[in-house]
Amino acid sequence: MNTLFFKCTIFSFIILVSVKMSAQNADKNTDELAAYRVTSLKTNDLINTKLEVSFDYGKRYLYGKEWLTLKPHFYETDTLTLDAKGMDFKEIAIMEGKEKIPLKYRYDTEQLFITLDRKYKNTEKYTVYIDYTAKPNELKAKGSAAITDAKGLYFINPDGKDDKPVQIWTQGETEASSAWFPTIDKPNQKTTSEISMTVDAKYTTLSNGKLIAQKPNKNGTRTDTWKMDLPHSPYLFMMAVGDFKIFKESYNGKEVSYYLEPKYAPYAKQIFGKTPDMMNFYSKMLGVEYPWVKYAQIVARDYVSGAMENTSATLHGESVQKTERELLDENGESTIAHELFHQWFGDYVTAESWSNLTMNESFATFGEVLWHGHDAGQDAEDRSRYEKLQNYLRSQKNGDSPILARFHYKDKEDLFDNISYSKGSIILYALKNQMGDAAFFESLNRYLTTNALKSGETHQLRLAMEDVTGKDWSPYFNQWYYQGGNPILNVEYDYANGKATISVKQVQGSSVQTFSLPLKVDFYVNGTKIRKNILIEKRDQNFSFDLPAKPDFIDMDPDKILVGQIIDNKKVADYLYQYKNAPSYYNRIEAIKFAAKDKSHDAQLVLLAGLGDQQDDLRTLSIKAIDLGDSQIKDAALKSLLNISKNDKNTTARAVAIMKLASTGDTIYKELMQESVKNRSYNVIAAGIFGLTKLASDEADKALTTLDEDTKKHITPLLKKFNRLEF
Repeated sequence: MNTLFFKCTIFSFIILVSVKMSAQNADKNTDELAAYRVTSLKTNDLINTKLEVSFDYGKRYLYGKEWLTLKPHFYETDTLTLDAKGMDFKEIAIMEGKEKIPLKYRYDTEQLFITLDRKYKNTEKYTVYIDYTAKPNELKAKGSAAITDAKGLYFINPDGKDDKPVQIWTQGETEASSAWFPTIDKPNQKTTSEISMTVDAKYTTLSNGKLIAQKPNKNGTRTDTWKMDLPHSPYLFMMAVGDFKIFKESYNGKEVSYYLEPKYAPYAKQIFGKTPDMMNFYSKMLGVEYPWVKYAQIVARDYVSGAMENTSATLHGESVQKTERELLDENGESTIAHELFHQWFGDYVTAESWSNLTMNESFATFGEVLWHGHDAGQDAEDRSRYEKLQNYLRSQKNGDSPILARFHYKDKEDLFDNISYSKGSIILYALKNQMGDAAFFESLNRYLTTNALKSGETHQLRLAMEDVTGKDWSPYFNQWYYQGGNPILNVEYDYANGKATISVKQVQGSSVQTFSLPLKVDFYVNGTKIRKNILIEKRDQNFSFDLPAKPDFIDMDPDKILVGQIIDNKKVADYLYQYKNAPSYYNRIEAIKFAAKDKSHDAQLVLLAGLGDQQDDLRTLSIKAIDLGDSQIKDAALKSLLNISKNDKNTTARAVAIMKLASTGDTIYKELMQESVKNRSYNVIAAGIFGLTKLASDEADKALTTLDEDTKKHITPLLKKFNRLEF
């Protein structure tokens, strides 16, 4: 963002207060606070990056020529500092027309300090030429849990000696693009780009933007030129080279393509085929059409993360690449949706600094949730956000966790965690619920259009929401973005003399903030649902409501938008009632999870109902937990289990049902196990083998000999996993 001084004066007080509050609310040590980060100062702005590169597979080198066009940000300057990691430089010059005028420079292996030929004003552009060699394999680069390596450029099987394809690919986030080309490697920089790759003619290439030229060379190579006319951040630059087959379709006149290894090319549509529908859904929802000239997805070997949202060209790890048989058991749809949503939140508008990573990752994770709802209904949406909530809650202790917009950190890589991803996504979902869908999505449109092709931060999102709604959203942002932790509510219910009372205590740690929480409460009275609104804003609070009779059930936060925990001391009868009468996904899974730990008959009734649940994961939980020793439900449970084991469309639920029946030890199910081994699903086959080992071990060994090597390879890890399950 270009208004640095405005931000410093207007927001400095807020930021400093946020840091102090975070320090109070989290167990921070002196070293961590000393690593306080501020917005990157901008002396020069990137305008255009032109690259000509070729590769030395033997040395694992990139030979590059670069024309970098810049201008001073505001003040005139005669210096330029570029990030450039582990490179050799042959020539550095300023371009005067076609003439190169040598420049003086200093290099410390991390940054390149160039003295320009004169002082330039911010109305003047200048172009620096750099002839260099990048040597990524010689870098001592440190990765993180999220991105396991940071050398920027990767040669996969370059000598052709291993049983894997020969490939080259890049990974720029967070600041590793500067390991393969000199740049200002910060997310608040934006530049157009033109990348020419000279490669063996047998290989396919991919990069950002549009392929504008392919020139065959006399030495058996070919030069492909990719051009991106819209500015994007350096960490979103990408290249990929290898033997890929391309499957093409389109969305709104733009090419949508999938680059896969030849073995997987026949399944491209099955792997990625929902992409155009996702593009349409997101474009309409945000009111901003997919902004780039094309959208490509490519799958790389030995990738250092899950996937990366490079502008117009997402790179996926090999786990998304599956055959038709493998897709019966699992797909990468969540990841595909996540990376696509980044094309708006992350690429079109980019987090102004890593402290504002929530503006990228929270939104992309939120985008996953919304896609599942659009594609498969409310249950699928609720399941997705429930999973995000659980991911986050595993990261906190006694309600204590870091703030979302973190202006201090030890390492920028540490920000890629369950706070930036999961917690941020459900904070957005709760805000959508509180604001209303129409206002929320109009606000997202305002944020995207106001900051298009620039960088953004949490304050700009807040200002967009205030501009749309006319409402002050500072309290919400101060609570959820600039302070840490989550509420833990201990809730007690009572009814006497025509009044229902609710006692709420916030029992999160004393160092965690006291939250202000507008929530709904549903009272189920004589078959009628009565909804009330409450505002929890103290550590200890009581609410009272006139009701015509004692409630059969009270559903606290029926929309399940609380970013935290509720302890409401329910009994098994309450969970049975909520499963049958207040059947949101959240209520159903919480009932099943409670029943899984309770051996009472009512608990078994919850699990019996769960065997017929429309959600496969809830069926699976119920299968694992149901007690077949309960004579009153055994016959009905066995009937359901047999039906699931033969007919369920979800292969995980089917496999678990097969194993559950095998755990009875009843040889009547031996034929079921034998039939399962003949199935196409690896999950079902492994379950059948598992079952035979329980019922007829000699036949299990015999069945294994009938399987081809590919099937054995796939079921071996599954058998190890299944053997750890308890029934």
